[in-house]
Amino acid sequence: MGATVASALTSRALLKPSEVVQADTPVRRARAAQGLASKGAAGADPVGQVGDADLHFVATDGWIYLDPLATVPPYHPDNMAPDPFTTYIFGFRNVTPVSNDSAKVFAQKMKAQLAAPLFWFEEGGEYRLKVTNLGLQIRPDLIDAHTLHFHGFRNAIPIFDGEPHSSVGVPIARDLIYLYRPHDPGTYMYHCHFEETEHVHMGMVGPCFIAPAQNEGAPGLLMARLKGNPDPGAPLGYAYNDGDGSTAYDREFIVFLSEIWTVSHWSDSHVQLPEWSEYAPEFYLLNGRVWPDTLLPDGLGTEPATGDLIPPPGHPELQYQPMSAVIQASPGERVLLRFINLGYEQQAMRLEGITMKVVGKDATLLRGRNGADLFFDTNTVAIGPGESVDAIFVAPPYVGGLPYDRYLLYNRSYQRLTNGGHPGYGGQMTEVRVYPSDALPPQTEPNTRVEPV
Repeated sequence: MGATVASALTSRALLKPSEVVQADTPVRRARAAQGLASKGAAGADPVGQVGDADLHFVATDGWIYLDPLATVPPYHPDNMAPDPFTTYIFGFRNVTPVSNDSAKVFAQKMKAQLAAPLFWFEEGGEYRLKVTNLGLQIRPDLIDAHTLHFHGFRNAIPIFDGEPHSSVGVPIARDLIYLYRPHDPGTYMYHCHFEETEHVHMGMVGPCFIAPAQNEGAPGLLMARLKGNPDPGAPLGYAYNDGDGSTAYDREFIVFLSEIWTVSHWSDSHVQLPEWSEYAPEFYLLNGRVWPDTLLPDGLGTEPATGDLIPPPGHPELQYQPMSAVIQASPGERVLLRFINLGYEQQAMRLEGITMKVVGKDATLLRGRNGADLFFDTNTVAIGPGESVDAIFVAPPYVGGLPYDRYLLYNRSYQRLTNGGHPGYGGQMTEVRVYPSDALPPQTEPNTRVEPV
C-alpha cells in the first residue's frame, strides 16, 4: 500500500486549502498530496524525512475574524485584536511541512487556526501524531498543558487518549507523540481535553475521520478512486465497510459546527474569568466561519518557506480560517456530508430542496445486529454536542440559467442565522452548488473544492 501524508506544500495543485493532512502506513513516512513528494515534487518533504511522527501539530493561541459590524459591546470586536482580526482563540496548527525546522515550528506561535486542521487515517494502519505545546503568547500567565483527545476513538492504551486523568498533558515547550491503530471507520473529531470547558470553546477543536478498508475493494465492489482506481465510474470512496456499496460517494465534505461566546474570548485576552453558567453564544460557526464568509474560497495552504498559512485570495482577514463551507456537485453524483458538532448546543442543519440519506452516526454504520438496514431519509440532520452524522445525497439535475444551481444548507433555528444577534443573515449557512454535467472536475481528495471548466 502506498504511504501518503497529504499536506500543503508547493504549487497550487499541492496547496491544500484547509490544511488537510493524511497519514498512512507504514509509519515515519511523509509525502505531499497524492504521493508527489516521492516523485520529486519541488519543496516536498522526502520520504522518511519528517522525523519521528507522521503528522506534527502545535498548540498555541491566535486571532480570527468575525464580522466587526456585528458588534457585541464591549466584547466584540476585541479592542486588543490586531487589524484585520477581531477575536482571540486557542487552537492547533499543522506544521508537518516544516517539522524538521524547529525555528519555523516555534514561529507558528500565535498563529492558531479555526477549525483546527482536518486529518484522516486509514483502517488497519498505525500512525504517530506529535503535539508540541508552544504556549499562549497573549496569556503567558496560563501555563496550561494541552492534549489531543481523538473524540470517540477506541484507544488500546489510555495514555494516548488525551483525557488528562488517565493520560498525560503536554507542558509548554514539550512534545508528546500519540500512537493510533484505527479499526473503526467513520467520522470523528478531536479537541484539547485539558481545562476542556475553556479550551474546547476557545477553539481547540477540529474534524477527522477514518477511511474504511473497503476502499481497497471488496467482493463485487470497485476499488475507490482514493486508492488509485483510474476508472471514472468508481466511487471516490466508501464511508463504511458496508459490503454492498450503499455508502459509496463521489465527493465528500466536512460540515463542522462550533460556537463563539464573545464574553469568554474577550475575558481570556483581557485576563478575566467568565461565568460559564451564563453561557450564551452570539456567533454560530460553520467550518470556522460565519455566513457570508462561509461562501468565500479556501485558503491556499502553507507557505513552504515559512510554514505560514496563505489566506484566500483577497481576504487576509481569513488567513486563520482556511476552510470554505461551499459544497460542490455534478448532477447525479453522490455527496457525503460529514456533520460534526463540537459546540455546546444541539443543532439542526437543513438542506433545502434535497433529501439526504443518513448512513452513519457517531462513527457507526446504521445497521442492526441482524444486518437490518437502518438508513433513513431526511432533509434535516439533528446533531448534539460531541456527535457526528454521515449523510449522503444525490445531486439533482442542473436546472440552468446560471453557472450553477444553489441549494441552501442552514441551521433551521433562525436565532442561529444571525451574527451577534444583528438583523440580516449570518451564522451557520452555506450553499450546495450543482453545476452542469462535465463542468466540474472530479474530486480527487476529501474536502477539496475545484474550479469548474
